[in-house]
Amino acid sequence: MKDEGNEMQEMMPSDFHVETKKKSGFLKGLLVGVLLAVVLGLLGGFFAVRLFLGHFARRSGAAGTVGEVTGTAEGKPNPEHLEYDRITAKIKLMQQVIRNNYLFDEDPRAVEEGIYSGMMKGLGDPYTVYYTAEEFAKINEETRGTYSGIGALLSQDPKTGICTVINVFKGSPAEEAGLQAKDILFSVDGKEITGEDLDYFVSTYIHGESGSIVRLVVLRGETREELTLDITRRSVGVPTVEYEMKEGGVGYVCILQFDLVTPDQFEQAIEELTKQGMKALVLDLRNNPGGVLQSAVKMLDYMLPDGLLVYTAGRSGVGDKYYSSDGHEVKLPTALLINGNSASCSEIFAGAYKDFHAATLVGTKSFGKGIVQFVLPLGDGSAVKLTTQHYYTPSGFDLHGKGIEPDVEVESEAGDTQNGAHDAQLKKALEILKSE
Repeated sequence: MKDEGNEMQEMMPSDFHVETKKKSGFLKGLLVGVLLAVVLGLLGGFFAVRLFLGHFARRSGAAGTVGEVTGTAEGKPNPEHLEYDRITAKIKLMQQVIRNNYLFDEDPRAVEEGIYSGMMKGLGDPYTVYYTAEEFAKINEETRGTYSGIGALLSQDPKTGICTVINVFKGSPAEEAGLQAKDILFSVDGKEITGEDLDYFVSTYIHGESGSIVRLVVLRGETREELTLDITRRSVGVPTVEYEMKEGGVGYVCILQFDLVTPDQFEQAIEELTKQGMKALVLDLRNNPGGVLQSAVKMLDYMLPDGLLVYTAGRSGVGDKYYSSDGHEVKLPTALLINGNSASCSEIFAGAYKDFHAATLVGTKSFGKGIVQFVLPLGDGSAVKLTTQHYYTPSGFDLHGKGIEPDVEVESEAGDTQNGAHDAQLKKALEILKSE
């Protein structure tokens, strides 16, 4: 994902890769859709005062010397649990070092927030993160289908932190400014994005007041040509579903992401194509970073016969089960397109179709994000996004780190564009449907 979305998002949260927990077991979220050693990563650098004049002076009072430290850090980290007394004592010692020696003004609030952030980073999970009250408030404004932004969808590699544009919405400010799919986003208004939490970065730096200008620096093509794009923000309705009728009565539906508005847009597309005499169907989930779990479930419920669609399990065992139960299904020869950027809810969707034997999967192996993040408010406006469960397809397949394998593997070719004049994967899907 999260205008950002995920982990992938739009300049919507790509996933808002956050599925937030509700009474049913999830809070609605992202977006797209959850981190270094506590305190040490943030404050350890302060001990570099050792380099001042080549030594660490244990005295105070004289100009140009380093202040006295009255105490020592004792004990070693316990591998089993956090020892709060020892940690508190060390923080106090570090605070003394800061107050006696730090050159610049200290921002106590920023230091405190850094401690909380470091605690989450210490878990070593790229999807787990701490949000300050301000960050969480901004993120809560997302995934409602309309925003002042630029109209593009981003994906973030959880290992490298690199953010890539995976879709530019038609008629959007981003398209008008020349932003292209596959561009690597380097910075926004001078702020580098690599390694930042995508949901928060998009809501803070890319979304903004309508009419204001945001400057993007992107790297394009194999040569990584650096380009600077000035884009005027405006209110953008998120077109999460695109559709058209292909030759031979084959309906084509591209799901860009799973937002709150997506189920209604999807059902409208299916109904309109049905009125036009649709005889077969291509569902395109390529480059879809995921989104809101409940939206994916609702769409599967509309398309598939009654039965288990997906379930979750965590440390305490099986969590939530989601079923198709409305008695409605769309019985048509179906091909479903996936690729390496199809993640999270896209994989849940594809996995259900695969296990129901309701479609032929075409393309390349999906991304492999099969874990659940809950966004848990902490009572003071802040929150943590925490990985808590695995997703499982109806047959019990844990797709995390593995991805969904297509039934027919087709690599994209040089010059291919999604649903463009040259699209080898779509061409193969249409051939398969024609032969059925």
